[in-house]
Amino acid sequence: MRLVFIMLVAVAVAVVFVTNRLLTDRFTESTRNRAELRLVLYSGNLLSELRQNAVVPQLLARDPTLISALNTGDYAQSTQRLISFLEEIGAASLTMLDRDGRTVAATDRSLLGQSHRQAPYYVDALRSKDTVFKVLESETGQYRFTYSRRVESQNQVVGVIVVDVDLAKYERAWAGISDAVLVADSEGRIILATEPRWRGLSEAEALAREPVDSAIERAIQATQSWTALPADAYVRGEAVMRVEGRVAFRGWRIASFTTYASVREKVNGFLALEIMGFAILLALAFWVMNRKTVVRMAVFQRESAELRALNARLQREIAERERVQENLAVAEQTLAQSSKLAALGEMSAAVSHELNQPLAAMKTYLAGARLLMSRNRPDEALSSFQRIDDLLERMGSITRQLKSYARQSGDTFEPVNLGDALSSALSMMEPQLRQRKVNITRTLPEEPVRVMADRVRVEQVMINLLRNAMDATEGVDEPTIEILLAAGETAVLTVRDNGHGIDNFDNLFEPFYTTKQPGDGVGLGLAISSGIVNDLGGRLTARNASAGGAVFEVQLPILTEETRAAE
Repeated sequence: MRLVFIMLVAVAVAVVFVTNRLLTDRFTESTRNRAELRLVLYSGNLLSELRQNAVVPQLLARDPTLISALNTGDYAQSTQRLISFLEEIGAASLTMLDRDGRTVAATDRSLLGQSHRQAPYYVDALRSKDTVFKVLESETGQYRFTYSRRVESQNQVVGVIVVDVDLAKYERAWAGISDAVLVADSEGRIILATEPRWRGLSEAEALAREPVDSAIERAIQATQSWTALPADAYVRGEAVMRVEGRVAFRGWRIASFTTYASVREKVNGFLALEIMGFAILLALAFWVMNRKTVVRMAVFQRESAELRALNARLQREIAERERVQENLAVAEQTLAQSSKLAALGEMSAAVSHELNQPLAAMKTYLAGARLLMSRNRPDEALSSFQRIDDLLERMGSITRQLKSYARQSGDTFEPVNLGDALSSALSMMEPQLRQRKVNITRTLPEEPVRVMADRVRVEQVMINLLRNAMDATEGVDEPTIEILLAAGETAVLTVRDNGHGIDNFDNLFEPFYTTKQPGDGVGLGLAISSGIVNDLGGRLTARNASAGGAVFEVQLPILTEETRAAE
C-alpha cells in the first residue's frame, strides 16, 4: 500500500507538470489567435470609417446649395444643411470655410467665425485638387482626423469643406474589450490608444514609461509557475503578449497587448480538476489503509442507489422534454400554416372588394347599352362599351399587380449598372413627370455602381418608388424629388420627396395597404418592391426626413471587381 501511495503521488506530479506545459502552450496560442482576429476586426472598422468619410468632401464640394452660398455670401441656411447631412454621413463634424479661411457654416455652431487660414487642412486643400487627409494633435492631447477639399465655382476656388472623422469612439470601444490597443502612423507616432498618455509617443517610449524592473519581478512571480512562453512586453507592470497588424491606410500599424490572466485562469482550472481527482484517489487510498471497507462500501452503495434513482428521474425528464419539443414543433408548423391562410384570406378579400365595384358598374353599363340599342341610339351605346372597356382594363391592372406580388424573382442574375437602370426608369416615367412638372434632382457617383440582379425587377422597384414620390407631392406648390446613388460597402439608392411624409410605418410594406383614393391603387407597389429587394439580398427602408417629406432607401450588395472576377 505504501508503494502504491508513492507511485500515485509520482504519477500525479508528472501528469500535472505535463498538463501544465501542454495546456499553457495551447491556451496561449488560442489567446494569440483571438487577439489577431480582434486586431483584423479593429483594422477593418478603422478602414471602413476612413473610407466612408473620404467621399464626403467630394460630395459636399459639388452641392449646389453650398456653392451658391459661397458665391453670394448668404450662409443663413448653410449650417442647417450641414447638420441635416451629419446624421446620414456619421462624421464627427462638418465645417465650411470661405476663400479666406473663415468658418461660415459648421455643425458645431461655436466654431462659426473662427479663422483657419493657417490650418494645414485649409492650406493643403487650396493647393490640391483632390481630397486632403490630415492628422493634427489637439490641445487636449487627442488627435484630430480631417478630410478637406476645396470648393470650386466656374474654375475659381470659393471655399473649403472640412470633415472631421470620429475615430475616438473606437478607442472607447476597444477599452472595454481588449487590455490595451494602439494605432501608430507611418512615422511610428501613436495617434490612437486606449492608454491616453501613450498618444504622441513611439511604442518604445510608451512602454518605457512603465517601471520595467519591478514589472519584471511581479510578472515573473505571477507567471513563472504557469506560463512557458516569455512575455512580449509589460503594460502597467503586467506581462502581456503583443500582436501587431497593418491598417491598409497610409502605412498605419495597429498593435494590441493581451495579458496572460485568461491563460492562467484556464490552466489553473484544469490543474485544479486534476489535483482534485488525484486528491480523491489519495482519499480512497487512505480509506483502504484505514480498513473501513465495510462502512465505506455501504455508503458507496447507498450513494450509487441515489445516483441511479436520480439518473432514472433525469431520463424521465429528458423524455418528457423531447415530447414537449415535438408538440411545440407541430404547433409552430400549424401556426405558420394558419398565418399563410390568414394572409391569403386578407388578399382574397381585398381583391374581391376591388373587383366587385367594376363588375357592378359593368352590369349597369350593359343594361344601359342594351336599352340604347333597342332605341336605335348606337353612338351613345358605344360610349357605354368604352366605359366597360376602361373597367376591364382596371380589373386587368389589379390582377397584374397581384401576379407581380406573387411572382418569384428570376433564377439568373447579371451585372446591372444602377445608373443606367435609373436612367431607363426616368425615361419611362418622363411623360408623367413632364405632365406634373416635378423637379428632379439626381446625384450619381463618377464610377459605375453595379449589382448582381435582374434589371427588369430593379427598374420596377425604381418606378414604384418614383410613382409613390409623385403621388406624395401631389398638391405641393413646388414638387421636388431628390435621387442619390452612392457606393460604399453596399450600393445605396435614396429617393426623397417634399410631400406630406409617412404616417403609418407598421403597415407600410403590407400588401393592399394604401393611403390613396379608391381607384388610384391597391397598395401592392411597396410590398412588391420590398419582396424584390429582399430576393436580391438587400433591404428597403423608409423614414421621414427632418425637413419634411418621405425618404426611401434601397441597399443592395455591391458588385466589386473581385466578385465579378469570381463570377
